[in-house]
Amino acid sequence: MKYLIVGLGNIGAEYADTRHNIGFKVLDALAEASNISFTTGRYGDVAELRHKGRTLVLLKPSTYMNLSGKAVRYWLDQEKIPRENLLVIVDDIALPFGAFRMRTKGSAGGHNGLKSITECIGGEDYNRIRFGIGGDFPRGHQVDYVLGQWTEEERREMPECLKYFGDAILSFASVGPERTMNLFNKK
Repeated sequence: MKYLIVGLGNIGAEYADTRHNIGFKVLDALAEASNISFTTGRYGDVAELRHKGRTLVLLKPSTYMNLSGKAVRYWLDQEKIPRENLLVIVDDIALPFGAFRMRTKGSAGGHNGLKSITECIGGEDYNRIRFGIGGDFPRGHQVDYVLGQWTEEERREMPECLKYFGDAILSFASVGPERTMNLFNKK
């Protein structure tokens, strides 16, 4: 059974360690923990992880956030992965730092990456994990905050958060979204 696990972010050194790139960071940590590496493929960097008889195709789109759907559509078709086996990891300013929220469908909530995916695959019924990045920014400075660097405190807590999210991804592929939500949505 195959799964497409997509971490959203923007390519380029200027975005590398920003809050908006948490999807890339989660997949990088999972790949490192699994001793696999990414190669450059069409519309993104791709790695293949085998876990409990399942194949997880990890994708970091190179299309920039606003066009992520193009990469997702391509890799779903290329790997013949059904939509119910798609999981997208995305940042969320409405959740406190490190908070985990998994859903099997829902609106884009103003997130341009999710909006692009919804448009390109023709629906909102796909799995997503939201990584809370907090919303501690002055009015009118959302873009600066989202594209800003992590605080020292966030950096200290990051390894534990990344392990938690990586474990949730493996759980999703092993036991499905419902059980994973029951196990992981507590944090």
